[in-house]
Amino acid sequence: LFQQARDRAPAIVFIDEIDALGARRNADHLVGNDEREQTLNQLLAEMDGFEPSDGVILLAATNRPDALDPALRRPGRFDREVLVPLPSRADRQAILAVHARGKNLEPDVDLGQVAAATPGFSGAELANLVNEAALTAARYNQKVVRMMDFEFAKDKVLMGSERRSMIISEEEKKVTAVHEAGHALLAVVLPHADPVHKVTIIPRGMALGVTMQLPVDDKHNYTRDY
Repeated sequence: LFQQARDRAPAIVFIDEIDALGARRNADHLVGNDEREQTLNQLLAEMDGFEPSDGVILLAATNRPDALDPALRRPGRFDREVLVPLPSRADRQAILAVHARGKNLEPDVDLGQVAAATPGFSGAELANLVNEAALTAARYNQKVVRMMDFEFAKDKVLMGSERRSMIISEEEKKVTAVHEAGHALLAVVLPHADPVHKVTIIPRGMALGVTMQLPVDDKHNYTRDY
């Protein structure tokens, strides 16, 4: 790989999920002749061998920087770290617009509202949300994707699929309704609680009912009162 990169310089080598081959040595009972450790040693040797005139840039990505071998992050190797955080509200709206491109949306679809209702979603989850909304529209033979389809898709992604086939007695429905009403009432009464977005007693996932609260803005820390 590195020889090919040098032959084609200037070039970029990108290694995704680098923790798969760059895990900390002597962890998980790795021994000196383990093939993963040999691969890591060779990678370190290749990075040491780079000359400024090589014209090869090495990039890597991981969700587990804590699991990487310290030798990978020494100066001259991966010595610059770029954090890619979860998208902000404005970022989410832009990502949704990219994935909604080419899909026939109803004029009243507000991607800004969808972005506001999806704090903590990653780019991949937002792409999945748009696809789920389109699938929902197709399931009902609609020619356009409606705001209701996005709402349905969001509920499915956050809480799981509806379990309408589940047989629940009227008494159990009443118990669930009272339980969820308690959540909703406290959310309204408590001064620092996030606003109630939806209350349902339709079973989803493992839950018999759900009270969903959504923050007005993205939160990065929490006060004691909250």
